[in-house]
Amino acid sequence: QVRLVESGGGLVQPGGSLRLSCAASRSITNINAMAWYQQAPGRERELVAKITRDGSTNYADSVKGRFTISRDNAKNTVYLQMNSLKAEDTAIYYCAVFMMSGYSYWGQGTQVTVSS
Repeated sequence: QVRLVESGGGLVQPGGSLRLSCAASRSITNINAMAWYQQAPGRERELVAKITRDGSTNYADSVKGRFTISRDNAKNTVYLQMNSLKAEDTAIYYCAVFMMSGYSYWGQGTQVTVSS
């Protein structure tokens, strides 16, 4: 069993930055993609950013140019650098790992609050 543990969330002022991390409890092989999702109060969970096994990335339109997803395979960790944060970025952020088999692992979520 693999555990994903997110960290780096917190309270930040508009225009500020945060870096989220998601570490896997052990090395994972046969990964298809890794991703970050956000879920704001009263809304469904939505894809924020994804990085595939070949390193290709894609982002939600709302975060393009502000957020960057990256990974460190040696550390079994995926990151989300969030810059120029806005109030509407406030949400719980979840990381996910999608396997080639179709199975997926999810973290427990980390709260990001953007407020003055």
